[in-house]
Amino acid sequence: MRGRWAAGIVPRNFCWIVKDHLAVSERPGGYAPNHRKVRRHEELLWLRAQGFTRVVSLLASTHNLHAYDELHLEWSRFAMPAASDTRDVLAELYPALHGWLRNNETCTAPPGGARRLCDGCGRWLPAVSEILPDGPRAITAMEQLLRRQMGTAGE
Repeated sequence: MRGRWAAGIVPRNFCWIVKDHLAVSERPGGYAPNHRKVRRHEELLWLRAQGFTRVVSLLASTHNLHAYDELHLEWSRFAMPAASDTRDVLAELYPALHGWLRNNETCTAPPGGARRLCDGCGRWLPAVSEILPDGPRAITAMEQLLRRQMGTAGE
């Protein structure tokens, strides 16, 4: 691939949660009815070119996992159920995320729903952050970063 698209394109709604370590975005390629394979490929090229070492999938389905393999991007999946309690999944996700960040990995988490991710990060930040050690500040920071209101699960 040559030209301006060789480095890929930035995923939609890309946002750093922890600068140069943890980011969120829309799922590469978009969501079900609007999913485009070409866009997914271009966005994954961009993630790889930016030095991302791991994609964390929070989707209940296995969408895109084969695409991560094709471009040699490490991935981990934590299936967040849409309508049930996410505590068990988050209990696995937080230690894994903390370990990857301690090992200087650069992770992105295309959310299985921006509100669920906002809820999850709102709980995670106070647990691992010295900058935002209390819940109210973490909630405000997540809502401002993601431009979404936190749901009751995160509060």
